[in-house]
Amino acid sequence: MSGKQDVGKGGRQRNRIEYSAINASVAMVSQALMIVVGYISRVVFTRTLSTSYAGVNGLFADILGVLSLSELGIASAMSYALYRPIAQNDIPRIQAVMKLYKRLYMYVAAFVGAAGLAMLPFLGYFAGDLSAIEHLALIYLLYLGNSVMSYLLMYRSTLITAHQREYVVSLCYTAFSLVQIILQIILLLATGSYIAYLLTAIIGSLLCNLCISWQAGRMYPYLREKNSHELPETEKREIRRNIGALALHRFGAVVINNTDNLLISRLVGIASVGIYSNYYLVIHSVQQVLARLFQGMAASIGNLGASEDREAMEPVFYNAFFIGQWVYSLAAICLYELLPPFIEISFGPKYLLDRSTVLILCVLVFLQGMRKAVATFWYALGMFWLDRYKALAEAALNLIISIILGIRWGIAGVFMGTILSMLLVPLWIDPYMFFRHCLKKSLGPFVRKYIGYLAVIVLTWWLVDIVCGLVTGGLFRVLLVRMAICAVLPNALFLAAHFWRQEFKSAMWLAASLLKK
Repeated sequence: MSGKQDVGKGGRQRNRIEYSAINASVAMVSQALMIVVGYISRVVFTRTLSTSYAGVNGLFADILGVLSLSELGIASAMSYALYRPIAQNDIPRIQAVMKLYKRLYMYVAAFVGAAGLAMLPFLGYFAGDLSAIEHLALIYLLYLGNSVMSYLLMYRSTLITAHQREYVVSLCYTAFSLVQIILQIILLLATGSYIAYLLTAIIGSLLCNLCISWQAGRMYPYLREKNSHELPETEKREIRRNIGALALHRFGAVVINNTDNLLISRLVGIASVGIYSNYYLVIHSVQQVLARLFQGMAASIGNLGASEDREAMEPVFYNAFFIGQWVYSLAAICLYELLPPFIEISFGPKYLLDRSTVLILCVLVFLQGMRKAVATFWYALGMFWLDRYKALAEAALNLIISIILGIRWGIAGVFMGTILSMLLVPLWIDPYMFFRHCLKKSLGPFVRKYIGYLAVIVLTWWLVDIVCGLVTGGLFRVLLVRMAICAVLPNALFLAAHFWRQEFKSAMWLAASLLKK
């Protein structure tokens, strides 16, 4: 009996790993494809419409981004609420969670719609010089309608994701987005109409959301059944508590991630914002792709936490941490060596930042990546409440230190403030809380692994920088040769340092099993 149980456990574990890998692979490829196609669309957009429309695009995105805070982390809280009933195949409870989810999102949609309409009379104040654009109010209403509509339809996608089938959502989103962007490019080239551009986006978004909603109903027919189930008051109270905790996390994240440009503008100058924005475009695109790696694991981690003991979770965490440190350190090294020639080729030498600032930006990418494994497990296991004030403390420190250092050292100082606030708060609190409350293990082995990985990464980065510094010639030649070096040398050094680790062997087994399929 014990043998069969072990086999069963192994089978379930293997399925979770495969789902994680499939979800992550599809999501990363989809995101990379969307970045490339989106870049082409952006080029066409800027060449067919005036720069004022780019300003409108950014302005309305910011306004609706602030309004989206009303979502308060509902999606994360409801995802966690679904993991256990899915693992137990408790359909009545799943129906009750989805019923509550739909109701909450209807409230959010109503609030966003009402708040958005209330801002309409003040549109000219927010728009400033953009207020002279023709049909500005109509453009804003189209943006608002698209935002409200997404809340009414997209809640079902969470059920697909919670079942570890996020690749279904990714494929659907990518297919509709590709068609939408191609049509937008054609319409821009043929008509130059921004209204037509927006209507195409809205129709594409509506059809995509309807398709995902229909797919969820087809995969889980009980969604179409008449639902009279309600969650017990204790579970509702827990969900409300989780939403409250996630609201604090979201507020802190907005302060941390959305104040850099404002600080650079106020402390250094608006021209510096333009210079940094080119670096941000590339860095953020890379981060988006890599973030999907861990996003694809989240549902499987939640399912594991709902159905297995903590002993089964520890090796899964260390495997995820190993993969994360490899891909994020590789990304940081590549960005540091390739950004200067790429930016100079794309925008000219006047848009270059000094090497120390680029190094700070790339170190920040690396440190944020080293937090991903812990953060993904923490959120997937629903531990939002325990560290609800941590994001606020980090945000406050980030703002204060960035202002002080930004006054002294400009752009480099602003991002040094972000690094220091990360070192002071989440970089040690996150793993401490995770090992204490989730794994219930000593932090010592993790710290030793972290230091070992860090030593390898620092040595590798130093060697790669020396070799890349030897490359001479024209910019294109330097960029291409450095790309080849960055593709081979860091990976070879990482392989030599880690081939003996169990985490590396597990990653290779996973890759081999996926290739066979």
